[in-house]
Amino acid sequence: MKKRLNWGILGTSFISGIMADAIIEEGNTHLHSVAGRSEDTLMAFADKYGIAQVYKDYDALINDDEVDIIYIALPNHLHHDFVVKAANAGKAILCEKSLSIDMEKTQEALAAVEKNDVFFAEGLMYLTHPLAAKICDMIRGGDIGDVRSIKGQYCAAIAQFVNPDSKGALYNLGCYPASLMHLVMQQAFGDCIFENYHIAASGRVGEDGNICESAATLQFSNGVICQLHTAEDYGLHAGFTVLGSKGSIELASNPWLPEAEGNRLVVTEYEQQSETVSVSADGNGFLYQVRLVREAIELGRASLQRPAATAKDSRQIMKILTDWEAATKNVPPIINQ
Repeated sequence: MKKRLNWGILGTSFISGIMADAIIEEGNTHLHSVAGRSEDTLMAFADKYGIAQVYKDYDALINDDEVDIIYIALPNHLHHDFVVKAANAGKAILCEKSLSIDMEKTQEALAAVEKNDVFFAEGLMYLTHPLAAKICDMIRGGDIGDVRSIKGQYCAAIAQFVNPDSKGALYNLGCYPASLMHLVMQQAFGDCIFENYHIAASGRVGEDGNICESAATLQFSNGVICQLHTAEDYGLHAGFTVLGSKGSIELASNPWLPEAEGNRLVVTEYEQQSETVSVSADGNGFLYQVRLVREAIELGRASLQRPAATAKDSRQIMKILTDWEAATKNVPPIINQ
C-alpha cells in the first residue's frame, strides 16, 4: 500500500487557506503541519483546517520527517531561502509564484533542487487547469494560423496587502500574463524563441518604492510582438489575446483564476463570426495543482509536465520578469505624488 503524502505549509496567508481547501477537496493527501510567526493566526489556521502539528519555526517544519511536500506560501523575497532549505532536506517542493525576485536567487534555488534531485513546481496553478491545455491544443493545432502577436494584462488593487520586499506589481501580478505569453510562444515556436528578444517598458513607482504599474513590449527574433501590462493599485481586470495569421483567440474569462465552469475562449477567423468555446473542469486551478503534484510525486517525477511549468520554464519566466523590471527602471518610472 502506497504512503499517503503529507503536506507541510509555510505561512498562514490568504493563499495558504486557498491551498488548504484544495488539498482537502482533492482528498488523496494529508494536511500534516503548518508553520507561522503569529501564534494567534497560526492556531486559528490550524483549528480551521484540522491540522494537528503546528510550528512557530519554519525550519522545524521543513525538518519534520513526516512531511513529504513543502508548500512555500511566504512573500516572494523569502522563496529562495526556503526552496534551498527544503531541497537540502530532501523534500518535494511547491513554491508560490513568483519563484524569486532576481535571477541570482532563482539560479541558486533551482541549483539546489537539481543537486538534491527533489520534486519542484512553481505555483502557477492556472497552468494545471484544462483551460491551459485547451489553449495549447488550439495554438499547436493551427486554429488561428501562425502566432503573430500577443497582448496580456492583469490589474488588481492589492498594493495594501503585499509585502514591500516582494518588489511590487511585476512579481505579484505581472507573472500571470508573462507566464501565459511564455506558454503560447513556447507552444508556437519552441524554447529557442526565448534566446533572443528585445524589451522596452515604462511605468510608475508606488509609495513603497516598488514598480506599481508597468507596460512592456517584447519583440522576438521572428518578429512576433507581445505587449504586457500590470498594475497593483487599481481595478480587477484580466485580459489576454493572441492574434494569428488566420484569426484570434481572446480569453473571455479570467485565465488566471479558472473554475469548474465559466471558462470561455472566443475564437474568431478574421472577418467571420466569432465562436465561443467553453471549457468545463472538475474544479478550480488549485484543485488541479494539488492533483498533478500528487500524481507526479507518486510516479517518481521531478517536475510537472507542460502546460504546467517545469523548472526550466520557471527559470525562463523569471528571466522575462527580471528583464521587464530592468527595462522599466531604464526609463525612470513616474513616482506617485
